[in-house]
Amino acid sequence: MRMVPRHERGAALLAVLLLVAVMGAIAASALEKLRYSTALATNGAALDQARAYAVGLETLLAVRVDDLLAQNPRATTLAGGWNGQRRGVELPGEGQAEGTIRDGGNCFNVNSVADGSDPLTLAPRPAGIDQFAALMRILGLSEAEARRIAESAADWVDADRDMHARGAEDSAYASAALAYRPGNTLFAEVSELRAVAGVTPEIYARLRPFLCALPTADLSPINVNTLLPDQAPLLAMLSPGRISLDAARAAIARRPGAGWESKTAFWSSRALSGASPPLDASNQVQLSTRWFSLDLRIRFAGAELIETALIDARLRPSRVAVRRWGAED
Repeated sequence: MRMVPRHERGAALLAVLLLVAVMGAIAASALEKLRYSTALATNGAALDQARAYAVGLETLLAVRVDDLLAQNPRATTLAGGWNGQRRGVELPGEGQAEGTIRDGGNCFNVNSVADGSDPLTLAPRPAGIDQFAALMRILGLSEAEARRIAESAADWVDADRDMHARGAEDSAYASAALAYRPGNTLFAEVSELRAVAGVTPEIYARLRPFLCALPTADLSPINVNTLLPDQAPLLAMLSPGRISLDAARAAIARRPGAGWESKTAFWSSRALSGASPPLDASNQVQLSTRWFSLDLRIRFAGAELIETALIDARLRPSRVAVRRWGAED
């Protein structure tokens, strides 16, 4: 075995140390990738389990909705404090599931600016456009702003390429810095409204608490037995110029403890005397709730899952019609 010359021993030691450093760096990188992969697998498993718990909680809340409707099939009221009440369920391993049920129909359905059940034949609905514009005026927008947004929303949903006088079709969006086209179908999410001509972040923030995107183009089904005081604009919008905001608030404040027994009794209330609503608005008022919204939050094994869902109570048993993962907006 040849001995390393004395004057070369330092270089040999340096080479060995360099090799050890490179091997150490490779090992550290491999361990870090292994740790990252393990964490991803653990988080994925936790999220899958959390999603399963969320679906289970949906079922429990749907049963609660069925029980609520069974107590009084003819009217849905606020009795029992179910609207907005948070319910919690303990999960294994210090997990927590929380769910809240709300009346999901007391809102302006942005899809009601159009009429029809077939997305290929959706046509503008004047009553829905007028109600949307009225709601925006009540919330402080000018007549010009309100009409532009309402008519542009109708152009966004309807199937044709004909533009309303103050609306917007392809040409209005093609000139944007990032060109796009209107959907020409129902809004899937309220957040889509932010892409409609005339809608600024400030306007959207003002409107958002009063809006929803139901999976139908029906006019908003306002249940006057569950309407809250701060939702009075939704009642006033039904008959622009005939129901003032003050009258709407007074009607809600004077609601009977057990709710109104009939639509006739509601429209005959002292606060609404002389309102004379159009037929569409009169039929739009409901005494029971079809749509219930769910807000779910699942915390499990370090993972957090947020879900919103919409229950259709017209089906028997009630079941989820729309499900969304993640926080809205």
